[in-house]
Amino acid sequence: MRPEVRTFVADGPLPDWDAEEEEIDRRVTQLEAITKPVTAEEAASLATCFGPDDCYGVAWTLLHLIETGPNLVLKTKPAPDANEWHHRLYDRAAFEETTPTT
Repeated sequence: MRPEVRTFVADGPLPDWDAEEEEIDRRVTQLEAITKPVTAEEAASLATCFGPDDCYGVAWTLLHLIETGPNLVLKTKPAPDANEWHHRLYDRAAFEETTPTT
């Protein structure tokens, strides 16, 4: 796993909307340091970093980064009480698999 990904993952889940601006900016800088595409291992590790809300859109950036990985991160449907971002990640992958390509 690349050092940039390890650093981001080591800092844990994204903060919520109540976090200090400096904390959110620091996490954005960490996320922007990760080049695309990510590996399957990196995507799985990054999927553990969703916080309780969208962190002013940062969670969407994280989701899109994870989606650059080579395969599905979540192989089974998340439990009903799982993080909303895990549901989004799973649902988006499932939709893509069922959408015909032209």
